[in-house]
Amino acid sequence: MHRLLDDYAMHSPLRHVSTRLKLVLVAVVLVVGVSSTSPIAPLFIALSMSIATVWLGGVPPRFYAKLVLAPLGFGAAGALVILLFFGQGDAVLSLEVMGHTLSASTEGVNMAAVVLSRTVGGMCTLFFLALTTPMVELFSELKALRVPTSVVELSMMIYRYIFVFLEEAIRMRHAQIMRLGYGSLKSSIRSFSMLASTLFIRTWEQGEKLYIAMDSRCYGGKLSLLEHRTPMKGGQVLTVCAYVVLIFALAYITKNVVVV
Repeated sequence: MHRLLDDYAMHSPLRHVSTRLKLVLVAVVLVVGVSSTSPIAPLFIALSMSIATVWLGGVPPRFYAKLVLAPLGFGAAGALVILLFFGQGDAVLSLEVMGHTLSASTEGVNMAAVVLSRTVGGMCTLFFLALTTPMVELFSELKALRVPTSVVELSMMIYRYIFVFLEEAIRMRHAQIMRLGYGSLKSSIRSFSMLASTLFIRTWEQGEKLYIAMDSRCYGGKLSLLEHRTPMKGGQVLTVCAYVVLIFALAYITKNVVVV
């Protein structure tokens, strides 16, 4: 997955837009989205960011849909809990589950809608950044913005080691599949338990090999970055400013809008 994300970011037409400008845009949009008291502004942010990512960024719609659906399930699960167990007011929905009545109140519906819309808006905003900005350029820009070097380099190491973990898990699972390790329910449970028990050790070993490879290339505790900065263009700055003003105005106008 990380190769796909970086590959799309490397070939995205929006890659040539200033990374600093995109960071400012994403930061402002996230603040507006998570502070909105109505679901209208976050949903508009999600829609506009998705259109920008797919249409302007050149990301295939099917791939983007699969990417969004994965974390959307977690957000929907959290919204469902809020819907059924939080809030006061008149009941708009009642369910009978194993002799217990679960009801959704008007306040619960509104809270769930706001939380889910904030989740979707923030998620689409971050995907916009990830699919249009290579990680190397992002780390380089963070360093230029005076983010502590230790934080930037630690983030780079964490980013790399996450995928060492994933690559090792995928390799081990493919080996199990080739040996019919998931042919039945019993063998699937056994194979998964073996995978979980040995994954940490194998990942630790791969991490040690990666560090040795870095050390053999004269790694002295400091990671060098290729510093290439795309200048901001007037038209791009005006477009970003107009979009920011639009979402601020939308969030203010719809601040009292509720679902029910």
